[in-house]
Amino acid sequence: MGTTTSPMPAPRTGPLREADVPASSGAPKKRVKWPLFGLCVLVAIAGALGAASLVSQAGDRVQVLAVARDVPAGHRLEAGDLVTASIAKDPALNPVRASQRQAIVGQRTAVDLRRGSLLTRSQLTAGGGVGDDKQLVGVELKRGQVPRDALAPGDRVLAVTIPAEGEKPTADGQEPSSINATVVSVGPADAAGTVTVNLAVATTDGTTLAAQAAAKQIALVREPRS
Repeated sequence: MGTTTSPMPAPRTGPLREADVPASSGAPKKRVKWPLFGLCVLVAIAGALGAASLVSQAGDRVQVLAVARDVPAGHRLEAGDLVTASIAKDPALNPVRASQRQAIVGQRTAVDLRRGSLLTRSQLTAGGGVGDDKQLVGVELKRGQVPRDALAPGDRVLAVTIPAEGEKPTADGQEPSSINATVVSVGPADAAGTVTVNLAVATTDGTTLAAQAAAKQIALVREPRS
């Protein structure tokens, strides 16, 4: 009896079917871009530090002096002229600290003060006032009777007597009379150039200077500052 053999299947020459392709074990892995990730972390840290710094600065407050009501130049400060204000600490601002209130009361102002403004040392006269042995006299001066933009609180000046309008000048060789004074404050010039200067003088000269100032017979000469 003979044996029969089945023919061997011919090798496949066509393309593989989808079922013949091995299936992937999962989704394709994503590559992490580490440089970009690190940059994002640094930006987040910097933002957090900046916010913390702003919060810290906002919480750092100081007690300073502010103006409670309008105060004219040359005024001796009273306790009721000042109030305490709390502000954020700022190196660009230099107001007088509230702890110095007792030393500030009694000093004279060099300029007009407005309600609500912060008080600074530059708004006060040099030396802290005219003293109890001085009198304060306001002198209204026209152009030519006062150095233009050259006077400041604390300057020493001579209040020189000048002839009234229509009067002849003093005789040749005769020096005009003068009074020693210290500038307390200088007001702003008006449209005509007239300016008011507050002067501190000895108690023996106050009435004389006031009378001459009322008669428009005063001119100021600034003494050397050095």
